[in-house]
Amino acid sequence: MTTNIFVALVVSLFLTLIFETGFYLLVARLLSYKPLIEQFSRKDLILVLCVNIITNPVVVLLYWIAAAYLPITPIFALIVLELSAIAVEGYYYQRYGSGFVRPYLFAFIVNALSCGFGVLLSLLM
Repeated sequence: MTTNIFVALVVSLFLTLIFETGFYLLVARLLSYKPLIEQFSRKDLILVLCVNIITNPVVVLLYWIAAAYLPITPIFALIVLELSAIAVEGYYYQRYGSGFVRPYLFAFIVNALSCGFGVLLSLLM
């Protein structure tokens, strides 16, 4: 079980970093979507990486613990944990970011897409 959790943590973090930094680059650099991100910044790109390095392993580990030991449905645990991650990430984007116009909306969109992709991927495997 320990190996499964470690593999899940590593794979989830790797895919999240690729997906969420890719989304940031797409929105900020290629699309220049002003309602979400005012301008591209290397500082903000590093912030997206660091915030996800902090939140993703915590969310994945707590999800495994909740699914294994708590009398709640896994979907409820997932929703609570993802909403918590959105709140934390939005706070950091607002507090330390320089180009985020709507930091909580950015955190919501990128986490919803990333989580949805992860759920879809886990169903396919």
